[in-house]
Amino acid sequence: MSTLLAVVILYPAVLLGVSLWRSRAVKSHDDFMVAGRAVPVALLVGTLVCTWIGSGSLFGGAGLAYRTGIAELWFSSGGWLGLIVAFFLAARVRRIAEYTVPDLLEKRYNALARVLGTIAIVLAYVTIAAYQFRGGGWILSIVSDGAISPDTGMYITAVVIVLFTALAGMVSIVTVDIFNGIIITLGVLFALPYMVFELGGVSAVTSALPAQHTEPLGGHNILWVFGVAAPTFLLILGESGMYQKFFSAKDESAARKAVVGMVVGIVVIEVALALLAITGRAAFPDLMESTSIVGRAASETVILYIARHGLPLAGAAVLLAAAVAIVLSTGNTFLLVPSTNVSRDLYQRFLNPDASERQMLVVQRLAIAAFGVLALLLITQFDTILAMALYAYSLVGASLTPALLAAFLWRRVTVAGGVACLAGGLFTLVGIAVASRLGVDFTLVLGGTEFDFASSDYIVIPGVLASTGLMIATSLVTRPSPRQKWEPFFVPPGEGLEAAIEQERRQAGAQPEADPASGIEPGEV
Repeated sequence: MSTLLAVVILYPAVLLGVSLWRSRAVKSHDDFMVAGRAVPVALLVGTLVCTWIGSGSLFGGAGLAYRTGIAELWFSSGGWLGLIVAFFLAARVRRIAEYTVPDLLEKRYNALARVLGTIAIVLAYVTIAAYQFRGGGWILSIVSDGAISPDTGMYITAVVIVLFTALAGMVSIVTVDIFNGIIITLGVLFALPYMVFELGGVSAVTSALPAQHTEPLGGHNILWVFGVAAPTFLLILGESGMYQKFFSAKDESAARKAVVGMVVGIVVIEVALALLAITGRAAFPDLMESTSIVGRAASETVILYIARHGLPLAGAAVLLAAAVAIVLSTGNTFLLVPSTNVSRDLYQRFLNPDASERQMLVVQRLAIAAFGVLALLLITQFDTILAMALYAYSLVGASLTPALLAAFLWRRVTVAGGVACLAGGLFTLVGIAVASRLGVDFTLVLGGTEFDFASSDYIVIPGVLASTGLMIATSLVTRPSPRQKWEPFFVPPGEGLEAAIEQERRQAGAQPEADPASGIEPGEV
């Protein structure tokens, strides 16, 4: 036990040391937010993979696989499908070269869209950071055999993640995430074959599982599949950390290549984690009913339980270090992103447009600390990490993602349509959650089966219907946006309307005439 506890303590200490060393490279707020826009492909792949593989995968996804079987992969596959779409957007995102997703929202829509987007990101991302804290508490509690309580471990984790994030921002994150990515991959890919071999092979594992664990739907229906797959699909397409890291890429080509590496890394690790959790069900079936390990949802700790009780010391040390890497790498990104939104999208944009670099850094670091405290308060509102993950994913997916996708894929979306989408998704999700806690019943019977649309499994459905419906309807009844609003999201520099007008102007040696369809007046170019 002492060796494993030492690993869990020393590994983040080393990362913190690396962060201190890299903090010397932070010369400006630009460095802190997007690492000077100089991140190469290899580092970008590592940090993108580590951002996505968080406690939602390590605990929520693994717990779902333990309870449901291979049907859990529907939860993961939503993100994989989303990455295919992201591949076609990455270069365009990097070309625009902003800093945050709300920057994109204001560029395509207006300032109100920036504010609504910021609110959605802060609510969702602080929730995601919160369950990284809880995951860290579980790790410390299990490796110390209860000597460190889950709550004490949670506070320790929170302090470490807040300090780590506040020191060097994106510069330190992309540096240490390459190490985290290697540790995560090695830990999971060693543990899975070892456990299968120890249990007597694949046939022995499957024979020890409930019959539904090997069925594609795991005893559920198609609506359940949509309910668990849609949040991950929609989250990754609205995932501000991913966009901010695209902004950090050294060029458009690097951003696009990084998505390919991200897809490969995420698919391999998430499949291995799910299969490891399912193998854990065969090895430790008592976790299904137990809540004594951490006080609740013991099945969500199956990966940690395998490391503590199923692996040799070296394998356990690597897998636990991987668990620590998952918690830290995801936690720091999901504190950095909303703090960037506060410093740039609220403070600089509305309160102090002439803010100095020093003032911006101070505000962002204070926001990181404040969000750390808020995250600890949010933990008390959920029973499981899976529930926290699905609510957070749904909040981003129902409000932010449709508006972002429309910005890049639908020229007809208008300013009013984008704002209606953001507001509709945000207020529908929050409204249903609050009303449900006040006793309002959102259960419907469809096809003889009851569905509670206020639950984390299904709340994304009314949210997406409201936001997308409002966006389409409002856009169709309002005047199309002028060309200069949508052009940067579709046409590469040097090929659009402004370039054509400039060329004509040079040839004619005169001021261009207004284009009524574009909304650009003479002399505006």
